[in-house]
Amino acid sequence: MKQIESIKEFGGFLNRYTHDSQSCQCEMTFSVYLPPQAEKGPVPTVYYLSGLTCTDDNVRTKAGAQRYAAELGVALVMPDTSPRGEDVPDEPERYDLGKGAGFYVDATTERWAKHYQMYSYVTRELPELVEAELPLQKGLRSITGHSMGGHGALICALKNPGMYKSVSAFAPICHPLRCGWGEGCFGAYLGDDREAWKAWDATELVLAGANPGEILIDQGDADEFLADQLYPQDLKDACAKTGVSINARMQPGYDHSYHFISTFIGEHLAFHAKALGL
Repeated sequence: MKQIESIKEFGGFLNRYTHDSQSCQCEMTFSVYLPPQAEKGPVPTVYYLSGLTCTDDNVRTKAGAQRYAAELGVALVMPDTSPRGEDVPDEPERYDLGKGAGFYVDATTERWAKHYQMYSYVTRELPELVEAELPLQKGLRSITGHSMGGHGALICALKNPGMYKSVSAFAPICHPLRCGWGEGCFGAYLGDDREAWKAWDATELVLAGANPGEILIDQGDADEFLADQLYPQDLKDACAKTGVSINARMQPGYDHSYHFISTFIGEHLAFHAKALGL
């Protein structure tokens, strides 16, 4: 793990690192914001998973999360969205498949399986690395994300009861089996068996009995992707049917952008800080 950048913000430090990933078989980049409280001892962590076309850079420069993290005393871990490098397969003519679109699944098809293991990277390799190397409290973590990353946050929490103290999402892809983004990536990464896709779909996981505790979701009603890609009502209906607690807030006038995320990121971090015992 090599530190390549350090910027002081709000009394803490926004650091960037690279390392050789065993899961993704390439060099990966990620950012960590360490609040000022980390100078006195290990702090809890909130993981933020970014959306399609993004890297770790989008959230750390656009969301305004570091101010709230400093006030609350939580670290932010911000991974990339996919493997990178010349040897990593890609579909350069598409923004919704390949680099920038790892979808937080473990690929099983021949072309993609070697490198596209983002689920294992986010849930296993990266936490083990940062908790060993940085002043982070071992095992004390929550998770959030946006769009594709919101999907990632939901499935990480749903598939790993107890791994995260809380889960939230901004405009998540709630039912990827029903949307073009999900169908395109799942078909490429996981193959043609749609039954196998259900293990990576938040709505289907809830219907199958998974329960991560309370879910917080914010969704803008002016989101250009709401009608044909996100399907939050499907997840709400699944939670109502199975008794999973969900607070899904429809926010009037907000779109899919970081203007929307930055408006509500403070409330999400406060939600996680409470669950983390702060």
